[in-house]
Amino acid sequence: MENHEYFMRRALVLAQKAFDEGEVPVGAVVVHDGEIIGEGYNVRTQKQNAMLHAETVAIYNACEKMGSWRLWDCCLYVTLEPCPMCTGAIMNARIDTVYYGADNIRAGSCGTVVNLFDYPFTYKVNIVKGILQEECGTLMVNFFRNLREKNKQKKSAENADTENQ
Repeated sequence: MENHEYFMRRALVLAQKAFDEGEVPVGAVVVHDGEIIGEGYNVRTQKQNAMLHAETVAIYNACEKMGSWRLWDCCLYVTLEPCPMCTGAIMNARIDTVYYGADNIRAGSCGTVVNLFDYPFTYKVNIVKGILQEECGTLMVNFFRNLREKNKQKKSAENADTENQ
């Protein structure tokens, strides 16, 4: 039996790294036979590449480690429910099970907005949600609260500059 909290805590460490780098704080790990074989966190803003979500980075790294695009008998732990792009990557990589923390109310594709895994595609993926949900959700809430505060301060500074001219 795998230790779900252990792997989700590793994903949370990666999400915190994204947070610290100014990225939306999502972290992901791919696990095979109880070993992490791929890790990733959001770097799409840094790299200016829409494809570089935590899940796709982790899947890429796992494929490199396994020497195959098929990640049979692998599972993915991710702090936020995957979006449509990532659910497609998960199916294409043949990942067995997705364990996620917080629901994604804007783009969740494992049941919150839509469940793409329910469609009659050729490969079925299992979903387990709510692993360390509170911690995963709190990280997201804090990130966007900080972002709103920074934007508010920036706008105030710009208004002050305009008034002083």
